[in-house]
Amino acid sequence: MHLQPATLYVVGTPIGNLEDMTIRAVETLKAADLIAAEDTRHTGKLLHHFQIQTPQISYYEHNRRQRIPELLDRLLAGKTVAVVTDAGMPGISDPGGELVAACLEVGIPVVPVPGVSACLTALSASGLASDRFVFEGFLPGKGKERQERLEILRSQVRTMIFYEAPHRLRQTLADLAGVLGCDRAVVVARELTKLHEEFWRGTLEAAVEYYAERDPKGELTLIVAGARRESPPPSEEALRSELQHLLKQGLSRSQASRQLAQKTALPRRQIYQLALTLADEPPTM
Repeated sequence: MHLQPATLYVVGTPIGNLEDMTIRAVETLKAADLIAAEDTRHTGKLLHHFQIQTPQISYYEHNRRQRIPELLDRLLAGKTVAVVTDAGMPGISDPGGELVAACLEVGIPVVPVPGVSACLTALSASGLASDRFVFEGFLPGKGKERQERLEILRSQVRTMIFYEAPHRLRQTLADLAGVLGCDRAVVVARELTKLHEEFWRGTLEAAVEYYAERDPKGELTLIVAGARRESPPPSEEALRSELQHLLKQGLSRSQASRQLAQKTALPRRQIYQLALTLADEPPTM
């Protein structure tokens, strides 16, 4: 396989099942001059499995500021670099995105080699709405920032996707239930594509109870239903028209107001006051 020189390749790798590795990803890693890996020991096992002998260099959260200039120098010198994360697509909740941005800033081409992603894998089997969704990644750890983020998400109507660590799952479920509501639907996806893959489905309240007695293990992805779309209240003109229609049917203003209040969930007194203003108005044609 021939790769473009002086190019960064963003390569997706399996999130658990090695059979999800694409042929293109294998060939790209074989042909690259260097692989920038989140964990070289972890990626080393993947490379050994597919008989890939390309040298590695570590690139992760705590050394990214040192590594980015070094990787840019190699790329500008004509080398081809492939960036990988421990699992899934680089740049999704890891520092791969910063390397991509740095390359684009100096005119280095970036080529994606797509692979599996935990967020889309979980969403596809969640059973929740997938036509509109938002990826939230990891919530802020705690404190004011976490609470503010949850408050913003309270009215989010799109399906929401979160990543979470096992030891924080209980607290996150409790926080989500407290802010979004106990009856909000949630899917907890665990160990995706692996031997012990598991999907738990229910409400946030039920999830809190379920995991209070269980210690989840492995990588977790949460899919949470969005808020229900509230229908806008009817306009005054629409209320007037409906009241006139009911009055023409022989209902009293009180009866018409009561019936319309039940239909719209608006206060009966509010509708009755509007009905009083129709006393001298001719019915609409």
